[in-house]
Amino acid sequence: MSHPLIGITTYVSPAAWGVWEMPAALLPATYPALVQRAGGVAVMLPPDTAATAATAVVARLDGLVIAGGADVAPERYGASPHPRTGPPAHDRDHWELALVTAALAAGKPVLGICRGMQLLNVALGGTLLQHLDGHIEAEGVFGSHLVKPVPNTLYASIVPEATEVPTYHHQAVDRLTPSLMAGAHAEDGTVEAVERATPGTAGESWVLGVQWHPEMGEDTRVMRALVEVASPV
Repeated sequence: MSHPLIGITTYVSPAAWGVWEMPAALLPATYPALVQRAGGVAVMLPPDTAATAATAVVARLDGLVIAGGADVAPERYGASPHPRTGPPAHDRDHWELALVTAALAAGKPVLGICRGMQLLNVALGGTLLQHLDGHIEAEGVFGSHLVKPVPNTLYASIVPEATEVPTYHHQAVDRLTPSLMAGAHAEDGTVEAVERATPGTAGESWVLGVQWHPEMGEDTRVMRALVEVASPV
C-alpha cells in the first residue's frame, strides 16, 4: 500500500510555547499520529478564506479528515443557540464546509471525527441536538462508552463488534440528513456513526463519520479504512 496524503482540519486559537504567546494553528498531535499509525502521511489544514482554496487543497489530497473541536454554529442548520452551545468558530465552519463540498464533488474520501461527523450532517442538510447529557464524564477528561454497529453498514464492515470508544461530546445528530444513514449507535440510541445512505453509487465518494475520538484510543481500524480507500492506485 502506498502512503496517501491525508489532510486534517485545524483551528486557530491563542497558544503559548517557550517565550511565545500568540494565535496558532492547533491540532492535537494524536490526530496526525493516528494517520501515521494507519499508514498515511498527515498534513494540517488551517482555515483559509480564499474563495478557491478548498478546491485547490482537495485536488492535492488523497483523503480528508474533519477533526473534532468547537460546536458548529447553530445558524448553519437554521437553529437559535442553546444556552449550553459554545462560542462559534465561524472561520472554521466556513472552511470545513467548503472542504467537504469540494471533497464530495471531487470524489475524495472523507472521515469526520466528533464535530467532524456533526458537520458532515449539517453540510448535507441535517440538524444537531445542541446539548446532550451523559456523554461527558468530566470537563477536559475523555470518557468511554459502548458503541454498537448497525448490521450490513460500512462501519460494521470495518468494526463488526460492539466496542468501547473514547468519547467527549455534548452535541449529537438530531435530524439525520437523507443523504446519510446511521452506522452505529450508543446504548441510549445516540447516533455514533454516519455514512453514505447509498453506498457504492457511481460518482459518490467514501464518507464516514464517527462521534467518538479514535485518535485517543489504540484501535486504528477506522483511520486505516480511510487510508486504504485513499491510497493511490
